[in-house]
Amino acid sequence: MIALAFVGVGLGAGLVIIGAGIGIGRIGGQAVEGMSRQPEAAGKIQTAMIIAAALVEGATLFALVIVLLSGLVISPELIEKFAASHSAAPPVEAGQ
Repeated sequence: MIALAFVGVGLGAGLVIIGAGIGIGRIGGQAVEGMSRQPEAAGKIQTAMIIAAALVEGATLFALVIVLLSGLVISPELIEKFAASHSAAPPVEAGQ
């Protein structure tokens, strides 16, 4: 059961990184497209692109830290406590 918790942490970290890659890729692609359409605005576009990319990377770093910290908290006792609290429902009898 604890292995599944670590798989979840790994998937969370992977999704964070994939999202950041897609976001920064779109920012860069759109900035280059804007610069090719209006070369005289290249300086302003580049500045805005760097600021937006920094904000995306900041949010990514925050999310990655949260995911990795949640992985450090996982322990067998925590898994057992979670499983016990979710299995408190009364069993269903066959005749019902």
